[in-house]
Amino acid sequence: MNKCRLEQRMEVSKHARIWQVVSMIPTGKVATYGQVARMAGLKNHSRMVGSVLSQLPPHSGLPWHRVINSKGRISFPQSSPQYNKQKQLLLAEGIKFIADKVPLSSYQWHAEESA
Repeated sequence: MNKCRLEQRMEVSKHARIWQVVSMIPTGKVATYGQVARMAGLKNHSRMVGSVLSQLPPHSGLPWHRVINSKGRISFPQSSPQYNKQKQLLLAEGIKFIADKVPLSSYQWHAEESA
């Protein structure tokens, strides 16, 4: 296998690990980009998580909206269509916002508690 193909397969594997972690976030909980990266074995790759999620097809079925930044905020610009969509999806799952932030102490997913 040539080097380019091997690198492509490794990238797909990283993407699949991110997708797998995101698919496990339960309804009514959120995870941070960094948390997803760590759980996918990609410590310090939170930006990669954001990039991978931004490339999802519109009807992928993955709960991308449950991934937020480490401050408890939605990463899209406020009042953008993407921000509003993500916020509405989270609100529909019972997640509360305080001053445009999700209180991570109440809503952050702890995978070990789900097992």
